[in-house]
Amino acid sequence: MKTVVWWLALGLLWPQAPPTALAESFDLSKSSVPREEILSGGPPKDGIPALTNPQVVSGEAATYLRADDRVLGVAMGDQARAYPIRILNWHEVVNDRLDGAPVVVTYCPLCGTGMVFRAERRGQRVFFGVSGLLYNSDVLLYDRETESLWSQLKMEAVAGPRLGENLEWLPAQHTTWQAWRTAYPHTDVLSLNTGYDRDYGRDPYAGYATNSRLMFPVRHQDPRLAPKEWVAGVLIDGQPNAYPLKRLSSGRVLEDQIGGQTLHVLYDANARSVQVTDANTSPVPVVQAYWFAWSAFYPSTGLYEP
Repeated sequence: MKTVVWWLALGLLWPQAPPTALAESFDLSKSSVPREEILSGGPPKDGIPALTNPQVVSGEAATYLRADDRVLGVAMGDQARAYPIRILNWHEVVNDRLDGAPVVVTYCPLCGTGMVFRAERRGQRVFFGVSGLLYNSDVLLYDRETESLWSQLKMEAVAGPRLGENLEWLPAQHTTWQAWRTAYPHTDVLSLNTGYDRDYGRDPYAGYATNSRLMFPVRHQDPRLAPKEWVAGVLIDGQPNAYPLKRLSSGRVLEDQIGGQTLHVLYDANARSVQVTDANTSPVPVVQAYWFAWSAFYPSTGLYEP
């Protein structure tokens, strides 16, 4: 009942799946995380519909976006695309192609995490959906070929035939529409014509970010920061590190050493956006997340101190 109340409070009107029935939709006989910690998020399997090969429009035609609207921006080769958070809130998974390569764009509203992965296995494109299940309050994807469950923040399959396989994390930027379009003036944008009847002008999670309460339990809570303080997380050769946005100086490059690599961290306070590059100025994947989410998955994480 508590889960249902939370979803109703957030204004999410998808039908609620009984937790037992939802779990039985997937093979959980073997998993790399405790079975009892895989929880129903409320909506049933595919109750939050993934998008596949979605329509896009030019930046000039995206008049539905305001300058300060949040987007997840991805640039690959000569192509750049923006995925508005107002759309990702309602779909969480987008199966797409960029510069000819199959990718899956993922967003977990409960963790604030937007992450992009290569969507290819042994030369074959992999399509993902939203399972309706969570682990550590984070979305569990499933692939439509084997119905294995994949953890977004853990970046691996945690149950099913592909148990233990990893996702290839690709660079993306969580920023404002104005900042992204300035950096990539020829970008295109995910269209509002998704094929689904959703009110993309309404935030179904309004109020969630402004309080410290969690909707679902997590395995580990770290008191070093408030649960929903924003951090930028990196994972370098298996070594996690987090940069609290409040501790970064806007417009100044921070040089850091993580996992034997030199990183350059640049924070834009106006866009509330972090970019990370290596010593060769190549982009390094970074995810902006609520602290509770990053520290739940990476309890040994380092934490930047000025």
